[in-house]
Amino acid sequence: MLRMYDIIAKKRDGGTLTQEEICFFVKGYTEGTVPDYQASALLMAIYLNGMTAQETAQLTAAMAHSGDMVDLSAISGVKADKHSTGGVGDKTTLVVAPIVAACDVKMAKMSGRGLGHTGGTLDKIEAIPGCTVSLTPQQFFRQVNEIGLAVIGQTGNLAPADKKLYALRDVTATVSCVPLIASSIMSKKLASGSDCILLDVKTGNGAFMKTLEASIELAKAMVEIGEHNGRHTAALITDMDMPLGHLVGNSLEVQEAAETLMGKGPQDLLLVCKALATNILVLADKGSAEQCEVMVDKALASGAALEKLCLMVQAQGGDAGYIRAPHTLPRAKYERQVLCETEGYLCAMNTEKIGISAVLLGAGRETKESVIDPAAGLRIEKKTGEKVVPGDVLAVLYAEDKAKFSAAEAEYRSALTFGAEAPAPIPLVYALVEKDKVTRLSYQIPPNGQI
Repeated sequence: MLRMYDIIAKKRDGGTLTQEEICFFVKGYTEGTVPDYQASALLMAIYLNGMTAQETAQLTAAMAHSGDMVDLSAISGVKADKHSTGGVGDKTTLVVAPIVAACDVKMAKMSGRGLGHTGGTLDKIEAIPGCTVSLTPQQFFRQVNEIGLAVIGQTGNLAPADKKLYALRDVTATVSCVPLIASSIMSKKLASGSDCILLDVKTGNGAFMKTLEASIELAKAMVEIGEHNGRHTAALITDMDMPLGHLVGNSLEVQEAAETLMGKGPQDLLLVCKALATNILVLADKGSAEQCEVMVDKALASGAALEKLCLMVQAQGGDAGYIRAPHTLPRAKYERQVLCETEGYLCAMNTEKIGISAVLLGAGRETKESVIDPAAGLRIEKKTGEKVVPGDVLAVLYAEDKAKFSAAEAEYRSALTFGAEAPAPIPLVYALVEKDKVTRLSYQIPPNGQI
């Protein structure tokens, strides 16, 4: 007979848990027969002693099966998913999903909301007037079959063990543990039912994982989990030492995503989105990396990807006119310029602080109960590496309430570091993590600015 006491003692002493022991713990904690104090003890033992790749995969599968497992068999063809570990200005789903759909791979995506300094895809979609992220399963399946993509909120009872365990980790100092982070993310991905999963693991001062080594370690753990559970899985390590693109805030980020699909977006966002879309197509067996990149370029150049986003917005109750004319999206009532006071180079940006500045303007949540202003946010005019002189506009802040500007501007200024020498260029994509292989990359915007 299994006992939590013995399972805790085994992991405390550095032992390897069996699948039966892991399932006993997850099932018991989800159902309430394992109390918080015993679950906390096991989490701390895992934090201190780690888990093997097999243990982590088994923990993830048990968490995924603690609730509903989405069955996507009603959707024809290959179903792909993408997950970002969170960043600032990270509107990649709104660009990548339409590209992939235009290349005949289905994107049946369940996304999350923003909390803290990171944005959420659902909040961006809801910034489009009339657009909903709540569909019935039947509506979801029909839409993906008909137009190739849908982005909705999580439905049903997905991975309830993760919800309970995350809340416990948050108050027991066990959040920053790679097996627990990886199982938390991947349990929801496995429960969502896609055939292949591409992970966008952010690295840098605006990411959860601050160093490249830590980001690769997390990516490897998640890829191993996906592959162990029968899903084609890979991860790209992408930069978050500065915000992605120039616009931060929900309505603003929809604008920039639409402009990128039109060929008018910022080059850093375009490069990262092309890399993500290409690797999703590779996972979906659409061809070699070179062949898939050609497909991505064609989907963008032909306007097919833009049309897919328009069709998705229209199918989910929104007005596609906002996508075709993104400058018409809702705008905040007031704006304020942040002016440069020094001469030299912008040497570094603290991305997390810039995200907090956007939150202070009303663009994000400080708690789960916070109400978001979809039109609030900021436009970044100068990024790391650019030369500046006094009077240059560093950023433009947008808010419905002028009283929000003072604190937001102070936070934004505190995020910037200036110097006399230009800093080294920051890579946008650092590595591709696949099963049993890590390929180091150094994707940067070419000197001519053309990707």
